[in-house]
Amino acid sequence: MPERKTDELYLRQALDLARQGIGLTSPNPCVGAVIVDANSSIVGSGSHTYDGVKHAEVLAIEQAGEKARGATLYINLEPCSHQGRTPPCVDAVIAAGISRVVASMEDPNPQVSGQGFAKLRAAGIDVSSGMLEEEARTLNEAFAKYIRHHVPLVTLKAAMTLDGKIAPPASQSHPAQHSAQTNWITGELARAHVQELRHQHDAILVGVGTVIADDPLLTDRSGHPRRRPLLRVVLDSRLRLPLESRIVTTAADDVLVLCSFAEEKKKKQLLKLGVRVEQLPTANSEGHPDMAAVTKFLGQTDITSLMIEGGAMVNWAALSAGIVDKVFLYYAPRILGGTTAVPFAGGAGFATIGGAAYVKSTCLHRFGEDFAVEGYFKDPYAD
Repeated sequence: MPERKTDELYLRQALDLARQGIGLTSPNPCVGAVIVDANSSIVGSGSHTYDGVKHAEVLAIEQAGEKARGATLYINLEPCSHQGRTPPCVDAVIAAGISRVVASMEDPNPQVSGQGFAKLRAAGIDVSSGMLEEEARTLNEAFAKYIRHHVPLVTLKAAMTLDGKIAPPASQSHPAQHSAQTNWITGELARAHVQELRHQHDAILVGVGTVIADDPLLTDRSGHPRRRPLLRVVLDSRLRLPLESRIVTTAADDVLVLCSFAEEKKKKQLLKLGVRVEQLPTANSEGHPDMAAVTKFLGQTDITSLMIEGGAMVNWAALSAGIVDKVFLYYAPRILGGTTAVPFAGGAGFATIGGAAYVKSTCLHRFGEDFAVEGYFKDPYAD
């Protein structure tokens, strides 16, 4: 029992180091490493960042030097065993003379997936895994989805009233008639957490209707460092995006418009203002972009995680297309009522209760008077 408690203590430190990589490692995973000698002293530690190139265990080994010999390596993810931008990390672990490795989980990358552990064991190193696995899996769930399926992990986020309304009737919610404070559904704590969620994602997506109605910035205002700016994606079938909108006037190669019909004049205007425009296949006779094509395209551009903050129709398009992996739904203690307030998801809806989208593994979060439901439609680690 004492050894297990000690292992958990150092492994939590490795996980804390790994979390320092949020926003800095994509499209790589977040990894932290701690090396502890026979006297229970930390002799090396490291946290991976994409621009730093070197992996966490290599940084920890370099810091430890000769003190790594006979020591224990604590790490949240199996050391890699393949040649990528760097040589295999298992080779560095073996060469350093480390005698024991305690890891939270196997690498979801099919190129590794247990091979790193096998190579360490073959070299006579004692390997154990599975401690704090749930926390480790959650931390790198976007990487897991991306590396296994080549598309981003998709999170559907919304703020709504207890009766599932995301906005009052359109005629009563226009920004010209109400201040931003009047339109906020949730309180300050929940809205601050939204910024934390944005920081955890590579891209954010809305429909052009949301831009026209609310004129949002869609930026990461968490204050945390990130390697690349949050990609702001707008679904805009016919390029209706206003040139004077804040998302256009602040574009700096971080705004992507996905359309179905690219009117050449408007496209040139947007390109001149620093907005990327891509034409994708349509999903229906109305010309809306195919949501599966959207995620495929984003995956091809190394986007590992996408948060949808759309309106009712975009939410429905994502749900009905089956691209959503998880939800993070904020609820405020308010009730709008009526038949014309905007629902969380519009469209035709699912025909039966049995056929409805089913959220599993749910958990609740409190933000002052507000609360949020987090849950999954799919396991990001599933094949």
